[in-house]
Amino acid sequence: MFLDVNSAVDVTATETADVVGPIGAVVGAVVAALVLATIISAVVRTAARRSNLAMDLLAKVRRPLRAVLVIIAVWIALRLSTETSHWTLIAEHLLLILLIAAAAWLIGALAFVVEDAALSRFRMDVPDNARARRVRTQITVLRRLTVAILAICAIAGILMTFPDARAAGTSLFASAGVLTIVAGLAAQSSLANVFAGLQLAFTDAIRVDDVVIVEQEWGRIEEITMTYVVVHLWDDRRLIVPSTHFTTTPFQNWTRRDANLLGTVELDLDWEVPVEAMRAELTRLLAVSDLWDNRVGVLQVTEATGGFVQVRALASAVDAPTLFDLRCYVREGLVEWVQRTAPQSLPRTRIEGSSPVVSAASPAAQPALPDGDLARAVGQAPATVAVPREPTPPVEPEPPVRTRRLAPADPSLQREPSEGSNQPDQPRPPAASPAAASAEPPTRRTTRRTPGPDDTVQFTMRTDSRLFTGSLDAVERAQAFAGPGPEVLAEREHTAERALAEPEPTDTTETPRH
Repeated sequence: MFLDVNSAVDVTATETADVVGPIGAVVGAVVAALVLATIISAVVRTAARRSNLAMDLLAKVRRPLRAVLVIIAVWIALRLSTETSHWTLIAEHLLLILLIAAAAWLIGALAFVVEDAALSRFRMDVPDNARARRVRTQITVLRRLTVAILAICAIAGILMTFPDARAAGTSLFASAGVLTIVAGLAAQSSLANVFAGLQLAFTDAIRVDDVVIVEQEWGRIEEITMTYVVVHLWDDRRLIVPSTHFTTTPFQNWTRRDANLLGTVELDLDWEVPVEAMRAELTRLLAVSDLWDNRVGVLQVTEATGGFVQVRALASAVDAPTLFDLRCYVREGLVEWVQRTAPQSLPRTRIEGSSPVVSAASPAAQPALPDGDLARAVGQAPATVAVPREPTPPVEPEPPVRTRRLAPADPSLQREPSEGSNQPDQPRPPAASPAAASAEPPTRRTTRRTPGPDDTVQFTMRTDSRLFTGSLDAVERAQAFAGPGPEVLAEREHTAERALAEPEPTDTTETPRH
């Protein structure tokens, strides 16, 4: 009996040791791995205290490095403290999967450190940021490509740890021809967007912060990914455009080589518009505006059909936001000038009536004959024939010419009433006789006056009528849509000119003679 009890105690102790031993080994391995990771971090922090790259490396790699060290330590402890059994095989398989995921995490963190180090060399907050914008666009696409490749490799590595998946992978590689064609056709759209994103990143067709017109929408390039491009529109909307759109469809890039733009303002006016005076007004408006860049300021008549005259004002500005406000300012100024100075220029429709057509059979259409001819026609003596004639309507005098009242009224032109002018029995001058009225037609008199000091027109520059200038929010909005700086555009221009100046390679092979 005592032997059975001792045997049971020995078995229990052995089983307890088999359980407690691996657990203690695993806990010790975890503690040792964490201590080792802490020592490595302290050494790196002390050695590279003044290096931003080392500090960034330490910040991004600390967690994945700890995960890798802990998994490796647990695996080693499990191998050394236990014998091979079914549950140890399952545990080791699980640790292998975790190690693959942690290794992919560590490699991705290292890649991010390298990419951030490359980006830190180029500043984006300076006017001359052409190279920085190009590198930023390319590194952003490369970062997403790196993440995608690491994820695919990690998933493939995890699947290959299973025997069934390994057999499926072997058969997949054996029949790669047909499956590749099927997969390519199924993922044609996605793969096309991926390659289009890479093409946009490395061909410099568009960059981040470029001002573009896409789908009749005006905005700037905010983000370029592997499959789509984010366009920040002028009203703070975001337009998501597939990458293939920029490689297969024409679009406008307003900041490809230069940000200067020309804008038009068109007005439909009457034929009586004083073009020269309107041109002078445009010159004055541009001269007093801080939106004009002093390059182009032209007013032309571009159309004169359909009963109207189309006047086009052409002005220039340094960038698209400034041009928008300049066009609105010129349009408002010209409209106000037409209303104030040249109201006859307002568009109108003229209708001219024609005289009624008299038919040949009517009595009024017969020719009038003299008295002698009429008497001979009726066979009677001229003296005994009385031909009735239509009465002549009396000639009424023309109404007095109504003169247009000038505004504002000048007190010097107002005629003071005479004494007794308000009396109803005031004698009036005799009206002219019809004969006198027909002999001497009335003449029109126009009164001209010299503009006084009250006629001076004052313009007040209103900042609330501008969308991109005049306030802090407007200036920030303009900076977002102004595109790259002048140094960036100069660098693009230099690159384009250098590409044009390079001679094309010539074929130096000689043609064999027959």
